[in-house]
Amino acid sequence: MRAVAARFSNYLCKRRPVISVQSRNFSSYSGKDELSIEQEAERKVGWLLKTIFFATAAAAGYQFFPYMGENLMQQSVSLLRVRDPLYKRMGASRLTRFAIDDERRMKILEMGGAKELLNMLSTAKDDRTRKAALEALAALSQSDKVLASLHNAGAISIIRSVPNSLEDAEVEKFKLSLMKRFQDLRYDLSS
Repeated sequence: MRAVAARFSNYLCKRRPVISVQSRNFSSYSGKDELSIEQEAERKVGWLLKTIFFATAAAAGYQFFPYMGENLMQQSVSLLRVRDPLYKRMGASRLTRFAIDDERRMKILEMGGAKELLNMLSTAKDDRTRKAALEALAALSQSDKVLASLHNAGAISIIRSVPNSLEDAEVEKFKLSLMKRFQDLRYDLSS
């Protein structure tokens, strides 16, 4: 673009450049060198600006959209502490999706998610909230260590105290699967 502009300005002005014979003989300077140096500098500054932009965008994205890794798990556990049952169900649903391997299940346990799910289950007033809590507990109970922690926290008595649902058969299904899981690992079901 600059080359076209330079040609166009030369065409319009029709002046001849003054070339010093002496400078031509003693210097290796040429106009092409100046253009190549200028283009290289522009390219380097362009890459620097792009890098700064992307680094700023990534940092801002990480702050404004913390839906990465542990932050979302921590938010999900925090949702279980809210009084509104809708938010509790959302937190339990997220934890259900996160509990895909033993490492994540243990991370949820360390963050206090299992205890909060048991609290949610014991204080739930509707079947949808009970179902979400039982589903999340069933997902967490796939790990033997988490199941032992649930047993120590008194999960068996809390699960047994959950009233049977006339409207939602899945509540009973999750309840039975949890009790079977405790029975498979030979935990005392009378507690």
